Amino acid sequence: MAAAAAAKPPVSRSSMAGWLLLLVAVAAMQTTRSSAQSCMSELSNLNVCAPFVLPGASGSPSPDCCNALQSVQHDCLCSTLRIASRLPSVCNLPPFSCTR
Repeated sequence: MAAAAAAKPPVSRSSMAGWLLLLVAVAAMQTTRSSAQSCMSELSNLNVCAPFVLPGASGSPSPDCCNALQSVQHDCLCSTLRIASRLPSVCNLPPFSCTR
């Protein structure tokens, strides 16, 4: 039995590198999926800010709103705003103008 084990060819470096790349890719996909879920959760917590951001709103945001905003990751918020700004183009609509 020892002779049979010794006769097995060793795993090649390229095979090991391929498995390592696959493992890294799977880990990166899981991290991206987890980040997207986390971002969605953080953004949904901002619903407490709705009374402050609706047209005609006055006054200061509530402490709950400020805490929710503070907990949103910078990249999450910026990415969401960037994507939202591209929606009219993607939907074949004229660009929105917010200068009024």
